[in-house]
Amino acid sequence: MKIKDKVDFIIASLDRLYPDAHCSLNYEQPYQLLIATRLSAQCTDERVNMVTPALFERYKTLEDFAAADFDELCSYIHSCGFFRGKAKSIIEMSGQLISDYNGRVPDTIEELVKLSGVGRKTANLICGDIYGKPSIIADTHCIRLSNRLGLVKNNNDPVAVEKQLKKIIPPQHQTKFCHNLVHHGRAVCIARKPECMNCALNSVCTFFEQTKKHGNKNTAN
Repeated sequence: MKIKDKVDFIIASLDRLYPDAHCSLNYEQPYQLLIATRLSAQCTDERVNMVTPALFERYKTLEDFAAADFDELCSYIHSCGFFRGKAKSIIEMSGQLISDYNGRVPDTIEELVKLSGVGRKTANLICGDIYGKPSIIADTHCIRLSNRLGLVKNNNDPVAVEKQLKKIIPPQHQTKFCHNLVHHGRAVCIARKPECMNCALNSVCTFFEQTKKHGNKNTAN
C-alpha cells in the first residue's frame, strides 16, 4: 500500500472512531491552555483538570499569575508533580506574556518556545487548538502510534517525528489527527498491552503485522 493511501485510511478510520476528539485539557482562555499544558508534564490530563478549576478561580487573570506568591501557587498545583519547577515557569511565562506580548499568547512556534517552560509540543498545541494552524503535537501517544503504524521509522525523537509526520499528514488534518491518536492510544493502542485484535487499523499496522509473524499479538514495543 502506498503511504498516501495508508495515511488516508488511517485518517478516515480515526475520524469515524473519534469524531469529536479534541484537546482533553479544560480551559477558557489561551493562556490557561498554556498553563494547563505546563502542568500536564509527567502528569495525566485527568489530574490537571481536577486542579485547574480551583487554580483558575484563585488566579483569574494573567496578571494574577505573574504576581503569584511562589509558595501559594505551589500549594495549588502540588498534586501535579514537579510543582516547584512548574510554578516557577508559570510565573515567569505569565510575566513574559505581559511584558513581551502585551498579554497575548503568540501564534508562532518560534515565539512560543521563547516562553518559560514551553517546548515544541506545547507550542504546536497552541498553534493548532487556539489559532487553527496545521500542527503536529508529538506527545507520547503520537510518537508511539506513529512508530507502530509505520508512519515513522523507529524514531522516538519528538522533533524528528513531528517533521516526518508534517510531510505525510495533510495540513488540514494534522491537529485533529494528533488528538485522534491520543484517544486511540488510550482506548486501544495502549503502551504495554495494545488491543491489536480489536483495532480498526490493524490491516495497515506495521506493528500488528510484525507481531503476527512472531505469534504474539499483544506485545508492546
